[in-house]
Amino acid sequence: MSVSRSRVVARAVTVTASAAAAVALTATAALAHVEVESDDARALAVNVTVTFTGEAESGTAGLAKVQVVLPEGIAPGDVALAGAPAGWTFATTADGYTVGGPALAVGQDVTHKITIRQLPDTDEVAFKTLETYGDGHVDRWIELPQGGVEPAHPAPVLKLAPASPGATPLAPSTAAPSTGPAGTVAPSAAPSVSPSVSPSVSSSVSPVAATSAGDDGGSSSAVPVGVGLGVLAAAAGVWWWRRGRSRDSTG
Repeated sequence: MSVSRSRVVARAVTVTASAAAAVALTATAALAHVEVESDDARALAVNVTVTFTGEAESGTAGLAKVQVVLPEGIAPGDVALAGAPAGWTFATTADGYTVGGPALAVGQDVTHKITIRQLPDTDEVAFKTLETYGDGHVDRWIELPQGGVEPAHPAPVLKLAPASPGATPLAPSTAAPSTGPAGTVAPSAAPSVSPSVSPSVSSSVSPVAATSAGDDGGSSSAVPVGVGLGVLAAAAGVWWWRRGRSRDSTG
């Protein structure tokens, strides 16, 4: 084999290897996303369990939280947690919910399940999802296909079969009012007064103020005043009498 032909073969092998590596990386990127499935993926299905599986991508930190934005037609109050990693908790948000807790092991995928009161009457629902790792890094799986092109960070989409015959939308759920029998307000809703309020008020009043506020407080305080005036008047009379006698004796 000539030198020139050897160079051509080597170059072809290099290009083929590079292309294969690029394809492998592309396939890995396409597979690293959040998947969603349901036990009854049908429009207007009720009490449906939906499972989310998020693939871990970080090589240094584990997944610690998943935030899901619910699609139109599913209210946060219509969702309940059905399963999650040990120690993780569930909380609703204004547009969806979060589930999170202690960070998982590095490389461990995260799976959680929710129960939805009723799926909307449509052919698919997208659940935009954010995955947060223990080091604070966030993967945003929120993009929707446009023009038939698969986005780089696709949101998980659940395809729905047509509704069963006779299926109808449920009435919007509302929180039960905190009332007692016959629509009266429950005792727990009535304003409560702490028992310590009354004693603290009475103990803050001084004995002097309490005495002056009595029914006979005015007359009892007038007695010492009258006695004092009488003593002053008597002293003045004695002084005047002595002064008069002194004048008579010197005249």
